[in-house]
Amino acid sequence: MKIYVDESIQTEHHRQMAGVLPDLRDMLCRELAVPMEACQLAIVAVLGLPDQPLINAEIMILPKSDRTPQKLRAVCDRIRQILSEVSGTHVAVRAATLDPETYIALK
Repeated sequence: MKIYVDESIQTEHHRQMAGVLPDLRDMLCRELAVPMEACQLAIVAVLGLPDQPLINAEIMILPKSDRTPQKLRAVCDRIRQILSEVSGTHVAVRAATLDPETYIALK
């Protein structure tokens, strides 16, 4: 998961955002049934337009039968809730499923 944080609030909330990463990873592992080694979370400072959300989280996952649209919406809602609480701002969250036939990961 990449968490894009606008530079206008990044400095102010840097410690809080970094501090919530372990909890986010635990939640993702639990809710999506993935091992911790499969998760990579990063906070990326960006310079965006002032009329966009100041925080934008993007998660990419492989599809599984139990990862229904409803389940993914619930996970995205929880991500938004956690990040909104720590930042005090509106958060946009996007989820995309990867094509298992073409996905390649070297670790």
